[in-house]
Amino acid sequence: MLKPMRTTLNLDPEAIAKVRLLAAQRQETLGAVASELILLALKPKEAPPVRNGVPIFTERVPGAEGHPATTLDLVNRLRDEEP
Repeated sequence: MLKPMRTTLNLDPEAIAKVRLLAAQRQETLGAVASELILLALKPKEAPPVRNGVPIFTERVPGAEGHPATTLDLVNRLRDEEP
């Protein structure tokens, strides 16, 4: 691990207050918590699986309750409907 370095940042007052609170709750230093949060935020997100060049999303959209799931049959039926 690299040696920590000192720096000066101008942070939003709400952001620093939340980091301070989290550091106090964890009994860790402000720098350790801020570093962890920054690295977590910058970590690449896992890409969804792809089939035939199209991303596959498995999670339902929040608030979509009551709407039918999209299936191949539904897509074919909607495609074949006359306008």
